[in-house]
Amino acid sequence: MGDVSRRLGRAGCASARVDAEFLLAHVLGTTRSSVLVDPDRALSDEAVARVEELVVRRERREPLAYVLGEWGFRRLKLKVDSRVLVPRPETEVVVERCLALIGRLAEPRVLDVGTGSGAIALAIADEHPGARVSGVDQSAGALAVADTNARRLGLDVTFAEHDLFAGLPGGSWDLVVSNPPYVSPDEIDHLEPEVRDWEPRSALVGEGATKAIAEAARSVLRDGGALVLEVAEGDADRVAVLLRTLGYTDVVVTKDLAGRDRVVEGVTTSAD
Repeated sequence: MGDVSRRLGRAGCASARVDAEFLLAHVLGTTRSSVLVDPDRALSDEAVARVEELVVRRERREPLAYVLGEWGFRRLKLKVDSRVLVPRPETEVVVERCLALIGRLAEPRVLDVGTGSGAIALAIADEHPGARVSGVDQSAGALAVADTNARRLGLDVTFAEHDLFAGLPGGSWDLVVSNPPYVSPDEIDHLEPEVRDWEPRSALVGEGATKAIAEAARSVLRDGGALVLEVAEGDADRVAVLLRTLGYTDVVVTKDLAGRDRVVEGVTTSAD
C-alpha cells in the first residue's frame, strides 16, 4: 500500500494515504479498518491487476468516488459516476436542516431541485419514512443514477426531468430544497482537477439558478412551507437578503462542518 500512496501523492492527490486505503479495501471487498490492520498483505495476481487499474484512474485525478463507483452520504451508500456530482459533507448539513423543518409533519411533501445522484431526496426519505419525496433534474443521465440508487436502497422517491429555469412543479410542497449550480464561470478553471475536469459542469456552473429556484418556490410552497438552499462560500448573506426581499420569513443561515456559512433557509407566509 505504501507504493500506491506514494504514487498518488506524486500525482497531487491531497489525501493519498486515505485514497490508497479505500482502493485496496474496495478491491479486497473489505473495510479500511481491515486494511490498516494488515496493510502489506499479499495480493493475488488478479487483485494486483485490479488495484493497478484503479490507481491509474486516480492518478489521472478522477474523483475517488467515481473510481470506486460509490460514495457514502449520511446513512446511505450511493452509486455515483461522472453523470452526477460527488455527494459532499456540506450537503449533509442541508439534509439536517430539512429534517428539522419537517420533523413534526407526518407526511411532508418534499421537492428536491437539481437532485443529481438523489443524495438529498433519498437521505430525507430514508430518515423521515413518512415523507413523500420527489426529485427533479434537467439531466437524464443524472436521473438514471438517482433512479438506480432509489431502487437499490428500496426508497420510494419519484424522479422526473425538469428544467429549473422553467419554474417548479406545482403541488403545495411543504419543503423545497436545492443544491443548485453556484460556481461562477470564472472560478471553475481554478478548482481542483477532480472537480474541474471530471464532474458535470452543468451541475457546477450556473448563474441565476439560486434566484430562479427561490422565486419559483414561492408559488409552489404551501403557507408555512420552507425553502432550503446550499450556497457558495461567501454568498450566504446575499442569498439571505434575496429570500427576505422575496417575502420569506424566519430566514436562517447555517454553517457547514468546516464553519462556513453554507445553508440558507426561509419560510413562506400567508401575507402574500
